[in-house]
Amino acid sequence: MASSSTPAFSSSRPAISYPVSIPVAARTAVLASSDLSFRQRVRETLSGLRWQVREAAGGAEALALLEVSPAEALILDSWLPDLEIREFVREFERRYPQVDLVSVDGTANASPGLARSPRRNELLHALRSGQDGELSQPAAERVPAAGELAASPGGSSERAVSGEAIAALTAPAPASMSLGARAGVAHRLPEFVGDHPRLLEVSRRIRLVAPRSTPVLIQGPTGTGKELVARALHRLSARALKPFVVLNCAAIPESLLEAELFGHTRGAFTGAVQGRVGRIETAHGGTLFLDEIGEMPLPLQAKLLRFVECGELQRIGDNEPVRVDVRIVAATHQPLARLAATGGFRADLYYRLSVFIIQTPALSAHLDDLPALANHFLARLGTEGPAKQLHPQAVARLLGHHWPGNVRELEHVIERGYILAGDRAEIRAEEIEFGDGIEESAVAS
Repeated sequence: MASSSTPAFSSSRPAISYPVSIPVAARTAVLASSDLSFRQRVRETLSGLRWQVREAAGGAEALALLEVSPAEALILDSWLPDLEIREFVREFERRYPQVDLVSVDGTANASPGLARSPRRNELLHALRSGQDGELSQPAAERVPAAGELAASPGGSSERAVSGEAIAALTAPAPASMSLGARAGVAHRLPEFVGDHPRLLEVSRRIRLVAPRSTPVLIQGPTGTGKELVARALHRLSARALKPFVVLNCAAIPESLLEAELFGHTRGAFTGAVQGRVGRIETAHGGTLFLDEIGEMPLPLQAKLLRFVECGELQRIGDNEPVRVDVRIVAATHQPLARLAATGGFRADLYYRLSVFIIQTPALSAHLDDLPALANHFLARLGTEGPAKQLHPQAVARLLGHHWPGNVRELEHVIERGYILAGDRAEIRAEEIEFGDGIEESAVAS
């Protein structure tokens, strides 16, 4: 029968939103792996076969490279430091069905209806070469070596992570750790220090929403790292190579905030001697981070709402609308839902911005992470001066504090103690000062 010649999967093949006719760059491959030695072996093999290889240390960077310029193939390792493999593959197949995908574990190679390179045998040969000499460590437990993430080619300042942070976060899990604890460590993002479930939940939520353009609202007390969350969202998105623009709504006078956000033309108001592009336009293609969004005046909230709804803005003094592609991430320490219910914040804007909410916990909610955080800050200070450590009584003093300023306060307390310790390699309890440190240290002595 005529129908018998039709492949079984053709009637149920999912619709592809990207045209399959997008041209690809022949003999060009993107190589996604956090393993520097693996990338080197694969690159050398493919270069000998006259391939051009662009390397990515993570999944978001690989998607960004493919967006900038097309490729014939993607070679994918079995583990990525920033995205779950299955989530990455789903997003890759949705965006780039015309690009051949070759993966280490083979699970990503069987999707029907996707392109296959005529030189696939060369890709598989390079993949086998890359695996030669590789440790037999299980894929789920593999972690990047210290410094590999920060050294990724084409990395921007937003994606750079200190070597100390990477070393602390990606150290191999002890053999005594449970499987669940190992999985938690493996899924933590390098921006964060600590293993508390609430902190790991922040990393999990970032991974889930980062590949999308969904607006995100970050809520949490002052000093809990809301900007770190915003930068991680940008780093893990396909917008990672585009601008990350920050606007603190509380730091700019109300009279200037509109011009700062939307821009203005020459002569639009007194003192506007030349036109200026606003922060929204500056972030075109990338991410706009609106910090302290709860401080934005109500009249300006209405104008921001229009942009969020239609993606168009008008510079002050201009009659022509400008279309801008921007992903909005907002942050606040205020109870925005309560303000929206009482009229202190526009409810319609709140619901537009809070499509996905990430809550950053107070330090008092994950106090078990304090020693690791303190050591992280000490290691960072040790890059510019002598290495120091905390005396056990100093750690006890830190653990007994209530931390109203959260992680930011802890960073400042550690730096103060580092300076007060002088030439000594150990910070004592009396050098841990909170608030009016002179009086407290006098009492302690």
